[in-house]
Amino acid sequence: MVTQKMNIMVCGGTGCKSSNSELIVTELRRELQENGLADEVQVVQTGCFGFCEKGPVVKILPDNTFYVTVTPEDAHEIIAEHIIKGRKVHRLLFKDPVTEEYINDSKGMNFYKKQLRIALRNCGFINPENIDEAIARDGYAALAKCLTEYTPAEVVDIIKKSGLRGRGGGGFPTGLKWEITAKVKADQKYVICNADEGDPGAFMDRSILEGDPHSVIEAMAINGYCTGSNKGLVYIRAEYPLAIERLKIAINQAHESGLLGKDILGTGFDFDIELRYGAGAFVCGEETALIHSMEGKRGEPTFKPPFPSEEGYLGKPSNVNNVETYANISPIILKGSDWFSSIGTEKSKGTKVFALAGNVNNVGLVEVPMGTTLREVIFEIGGGIRNGKKFKAVQTGGPSGGCLTVKHLDLPIDYDNLIASGSMMGSGGMIVVDEDTCMVSLAKFYLDFTVEESCGKCSPCRIGNKRMSEILETITKGKGTPEDLDRLRNLGEVIKDTSLCGLGQTSPNPVLSTMANFMNEYEAHVIDHKCPAGKCRDLMTYRIEAENCVGCTACARVCPVSAISGERKEVHTIDTSICIKCGACMEKCKFNAVFVS
Repeated sequence: MVTQKMNIMVCGGTGCKSSNSELIVTELRRELQENGLADEVQVVQTGCFGFCEKGPVVKILPDNTFYVTVTPEDAHEIIAEHIIKGRKVHRLLFKDPVTEEYINDSKGMNFYKKQLRIALRNCGFINPENIDEAIARDGYAALAKCLTEYTPAEVVDIIKKSGLRGRGGGGFPTGLKWEITAKVKADQKYVICNADEGDPGAFMDRSILEGDPHSVIEAMAINGYCTGSNKGLVYIRAEYPLAIERLKIAINQAHESGLLGKDILGTGFDFDIELRYGAGAFVCGEETALIHSMEGKRGEPTFKPPFPSEEGYLGKPSNVNNVETYANISPIILKGSDWFSSIGTEKSKGTKVFALAGNVNNVGLVEVPMGTTLREVIFEIGGGIRNGKKFKAVQTGGPSGGCLTVKHLDLPIDYDNLIASGSMMGSGGMIVVDEDTCMVSLAKFYLDFTVEESCGKCSPCRIGNKRMSEILETITKGKGTPEDLDRLRNLGEVIKDTSLCGLGQTSPNPVLSTMANFMNEYEAHVIDHKCPAGKCRDLMTYRIEAENCVGCTACARVCPVSAISGERKEVHTIDTSICIKCGACMEKCKFNAVFVS
């Protein structure tokens, strides 16, 4: 029977909620009620634990037991065995894929061993809809310290000395940006949070807002104190309903607690926050386009200078930082600039949150010190490549980044190293691909995304990327020429040099980096008219191996265009002039008689 207060923490992030974690909460509470334990054991819905691959996650405190892939049907056993009898539910523990040992708590899991959670410090530990839990973990303590112990200039100096750089992709020194805005004289200034996270596969900012919205609210208020602003705006894409809901709850609770609004903590400082919604335009992640969108205009970037810090929203000085940047502010104030600057590398301080996805075993949200190598992230935290495949490349920085290869695996991750290697940090997307991936098709996927998302304001991005996409389409259809490769590279360099904003300037990166590292694949497409990975449909040829074919007719029956002929119990053949290369025959064949080349 329960002998001490226990908490059952259930992941309530978007990923786990989509896998019925809310129903798990309901069932756990019902089981506790039926056993008379509702007053002894609390079920808490938290933010993302990070280990998305094994969600829904349930964690028992204080013994730190970590259960994975939990279902609502498991609630009865968790209460009956673990809570009442004190026996762990062995089958729900994480099983190490290498040692095949069951691990009792997260501290023993490779996924967490090398992580250092600063921005994600409260995600998975608190109920994001309860301000008391945020306060219990030092929430708003940094704001109180700033308002009562430091001048605005002293707070800016702390941020500058910490070495914190913007986590939205540009890496501009955060303290310097705050200082610039603070020095500008104006009757109104704005503090802006960029929560428009648009990279494919990225979910860092969303998870912070879902799991710890008060950290962002507090940091925005500190920013307002430093820069002389009483108005905060959060620009968040409307596709993030859970983040929006929890942010609204947090703002209301902060108001009720006297931590937002007029005369905060009796210090005479006023600060308030409103939400602005984006429609999902990728270009609105660029700060000037974001500001135009908030003003009700078309989301297009403008020439800089003037920078938003001097002339931004409604023509007023506006300080724009992304969600993860704000999530680092309070710990820096409470623990000091020396503590933060001791983490990371010489020019990239602190930690970075990455959304690790793709062909990797442990898909999830990870936060590691700057300087951690790609090998550590992919093979230790990420658990290596799925299905025993070989690692081929990792795309960092989203559509604006580039592909890094085996030779980059021991590269310490920081802003400068990634740029020098032909990629970039970006906001933190990290997509891993295996040996079966066609790098030409991958480059085309990212470029097509940029073409679709281009605001169209400048011709290098609007027209140039479209032409690059057309060349890649020709190459993947087996109709390209060696001259096309030269045109592709030259066009990419011109676009980098002449596009208006950072998004256009970095859009050719996926193509240029794959050409630099996988030119043999491009040449195979245009010279041999073959796709080495066997992924480009127009370059595939399906055939039936006579030695393996038993004439079962299964392939012929599923072929949608009747391209397969042959009598029962006789060897079948595929008419390549009719075949549409859908792969149905290969999928249906039980005798490994269908091959593609």
